[in-house]
Amino acid sequence: MKSFFGISAVAIAFSLGSAGVAQAKTESCPDVTSAQIEGLFTEFNNAWATKDPAKVTALFTKEPVLLATVSNKPRTAPAEVNDYFIKFLQNSPVGKIDTSSVEIDCKTASRVGTWTVTLTDPKTSAKTDVKARYSFIYRYEDGQWKIDHLHSSMMPEK
Repeated sequence: MKSFFGISAVAIAFSLGSAGVAQAKTESCPDVTSAQIEGLFTEFNNAWATKDPAKVTALFTKEPVLLATVSNKPRTAPAEVNDYFIKFLQNSPVGKIDTSSVEIDCKTASRVGTWTVTLTDPKTSAKTDVKARYSFIYRYEDGQWKIDHLHSSMMPEK
């Protein structure tokens, strides 16, 4: 959270009143720390561990964007996010953050970096580590931090 002299930032929006005069509206920003934003990944990883696509999908906003590592199709609705995780969770994914950078704004936060996702073949139990880049963009929605945008792509170099 950006703060000045120990005071949390407050977003100010302008709207036109009924007389066409600009009126300032203040919107309080939720208090959140980098550690709390980092903790959202633990919730995500724990949801993966359930192998329940609905639990993973519930971590996303009402209008999400999922640009997944192993799908060419952008997923821009909760039903599409859920559909992706039906197949993906069969591989028992476990994520580990390798590098991380967190930025926090009023009702959005980002966590970007690199991660390793370990996948287990459901037939052979063989494990594969996938090294990738990630971007989690979170939005404060209905009193909770939710994943608004998730992009993951495999590292281009070995």
